[in-house]
Amino acid sequence: MKNKSRVFAWSLFDFANSSYAVIIVAFVFAVYFRTVIAGNESIGDFYWGLGINISMIITAILSPVCGAITDLTFTKKKYLFFFTMLSVVCTALLYFTGPGTIFFALLLFILSNVGFQTGLALYDAFIPELVEEKYYNKVSGLGYAVGYIGSLLSVVLVLPFKDNPNLLFVMCAAVFFLFSLPLFLFVKEEKPRDVPTEKLYRYGVKKVYNTIRNIKQHGNLRNFLLSFFFYIDAVNTIIFFAGIYAAATLEFDITQLAIFFIIVQLTAMMGSFLFGFIGDKIGILRSIFINLVFWTLIVLYIFFFISKDSYVMIAGNQIHQFFIVGGFAGLFLGSTQSLSRTMMSKLVPYESKAEFFGFYGLMDKTSTLVGPLTFGVVSAISGNQNLAVLSVGIFFIVGMILLKNVKET
Repeated sequence: MKNKSRVFAWSLFDFANSSYAVIIVAFVFAVYFRTVIAGNESIGDFYWGLGINISMIITAILSPVCGAITDLTFTKKKYLFFFTMLSVVCTALLYFTGPGTIFFALLLFILSNVGFQTGLALYDAFIPELVEEKYYNKVSGLGYAVGYIGSLLSVVLVLPFKDNPNLLFVMCAAVFFLFSLPLFLFVKEEKPRDVPTEKLYRYGVKKVYNTIRNIKQHGNLRNFLLSFFFYIDAVNTIIFFAGIYAAATLEFDITQLAIFFIIVQLTAMMGSFLFGFIGDKIGILRSIFINLVFWTLIVLYIFFFISKDSYVMIAGNQIHQFFIVGGFAGLFLGSTQSLSRTMMSKLVPYESKAEFFGFYGLMDKTSTLVGPLTFGVVSAISGNQNLAVLSVGIFFIVGMILLKNVKET
């Protein structure tokens, strides 16, 4: 494989943004928002789901438009830098949040998440430029594996700052910025085209409109994106609410939460490598299907068997079952994301890679209009987060059914 140094510099961006994904989205700020900012009320789940939805709506609009523009102008790095800095600055400003600052905290979270999520689509679109198609799966798996190493270190970083989460948000922003720099400094793209700004955005909107209108010309890609819409909705919902569920329903303290996320990051890293190998052996689609079967089983197990007092004895030690479930979930978390990105890289037309990865981002982001809000509403109405977890399983099942219509070509 050529360009190994560029691939490594590219993969460090996964390392960089993993600090945001863990500390803000999945772990510390998510729990901090529910327990401190929203006063540990169940309505906090609804507000958190609302913040996720608003940020994803904005991202869903921006991602394909920016993708179409950067395909025309070869300016992915320029746009990626802007959205990265938006996320970094707003994350650092979370230092000033506290009890009762719901509107301010949601505003900063929405802006930071828009920067984070929109940047991901632009980052993913570099893959076809870095390596040949036969290496897509390995490079995608490498990126996620490096990202989960970053996630693991981010969780470890939590422990010294567990009594000062606001300072941790600033540290998260610093890590995100520092490790994103290699991509901007060492990964080159073609010389930018000079196109008048007023024409750019008109072109971007028109191109996305035509892509949506003509998606039937890419029937296999359309079928995959439809399946992806449902199953990634479930995966994202679990990411957004795992920490909140562990803190609210299982009453985990910050140390237990840290241990849980360390387990998840370790197994997610293993899953990225393992299914990178399995995907090459048995096929990407079959590997995704296997992942979705196990995700459905995990959701059912949580609903029926996980509670505050669900401990088991292992090697003479009392272990909460949620740690074990988290280990399995992590294994399929990393692999589902990596395999999906590989499948998209195989199906997308090369000349429109950033545009179609923007459309991939559109499916990813708009899917979260359903899952997190469903979780938040079910939790707020029933007061039972286990029932909310069960609702997520429906999206995995629908995704599996729709995946049957996709061909790996």
